[in-house]
Amino acid sequence: MEKVILAYSGGLDTSFCVKYLINEKRLAVHTILVNTGGFEEDELKNIEERAYELGSTKHVNRTILNEFYNKAVKYLIFGNVLKNNTYPLSVSAERIFQAIEVITYAKAIGAKYIAHGSTGAGNDQIRFDVIFQTLAPEIEIITPIRDLKLSRQAEVDYLEKHGVHYSWEKAQYSVNKGLWGTSVGGKETLTSSQPLPESAYPSQLKDGIKEKKLSLNFEKGELVGIDDALDSPVETIKQLEKIASSYAIGRDIHVGDTIIGIKGRVGFEAAAAMITIKAHHTLEKHVLSKWQQYWKEQLANWYGMLLHEGNYLDPVMRNIETFLEDSQKSVTGEVFITLKPYHFTIDGIDSKFDMMTSDIATYGEENDAWTADEAKGFIKIYGNANKIHHHLNSEIV
Repeated sequence: MEKVILAYSGGLDTSFCVKYLINEKRLAVHTILVNTGGFEEDELKNIEERAYELGSTKHVNRTILNEFYNKAVKYLIFGNVLKNNTYPLSVSAERIFQAIEVITYAKAIGAKYIAHGSTGAGNDQIRFDVIFQTLAPEIEIITPIRDLKLSRQAEVDYLEKHGVHYSWEKAQYSVNKGLWGTSVGGKETLTSSQPLPESAYPSQLKDGIKEKKLSLNFEKGELVGIDDALDSPVETIKQLEKIASSYAIGRDIHVGDTIIGIKGRVGFEAAAAMITIKAHHTLEKHVLSKWQQYWKEQLANWYGMLLHEGNYLDPVMRNIETFLEDSQKSVTGEVFITLKPYHFTIDGIDSKFDMMTSDIATYGEENDAWTADEAKGFIKIYGNANKIHHHLNSEIV
């Protein structure tokens, strides 16, 4: 039997794909789960057992947290990337690197086919297929859910028909968890008005929880510690998520334009991502120049959009990454935050590069670097362009 590599998560869609590819396509299914931070060791073991129960010829788990951080998350932090000023690209960033790992595995074992469980109405199909087609145009892509236009109930019925009787109660919500947050889709997100219920989110507010103050340690733009307990960025992000998720922080619903041109709505919970981005942005506002911040915003917006739309391999992404990394040389210091139920506040920063601590002047108070007459002269010249335009166009203003 010819080999097909299935990008597998253990959920309903990919479980259906295993059975379908075996029964209908007569292929030897090799499943691979690429972990970008959403699975603990016991979960990975359970998913592997389920893959074999479904009929997988061979299952492998690949954990790529450090690679995912170094090639994506780091730059999302440097750029303070929030899609539509809301969404930290929790899942869309992951898909690229999962696809690269899948294609690497497919080439290693000589597979003729690659399969995934994306539908025909979402973004993931494009993110997967673009990577597959670019890196391995010789390998054929199979997409059962997309091709058959299946409902989730139809998938359940097919599995039960073929002797698979797992409980799919949680399948009413599509939950994708990773290092940079968790997306949650369900019947409510198919509407424009309904919020997700509390129970749909992966973390719940801990009873009786009190406000908590933390200091976040940044070194050249990277989060490297909490309360001066230094660690790798990946471990620090995981620790921050563990602490902040008890407060049910980082929840929102993102509405945006999908790659295929329709509007999409999805819920998410990303405590560590939202806190890190907001804290990092606050630190930058203290230590970067006006024009550094301006051009970072322009380039980071493009970077986030291109990554979201599956264009990670475009060479301009490497150009933008170079700019973003170079901009972080002075983004070092502490950011003080307070965690509260369902939200957090940024209290302040401390950095040796903080421009507010300059002894040249204090905003709105006093200065030592210029006289009152110099200020008046500057303001007069500064307003020249406006005065000239108004003088010549006063009748049409």
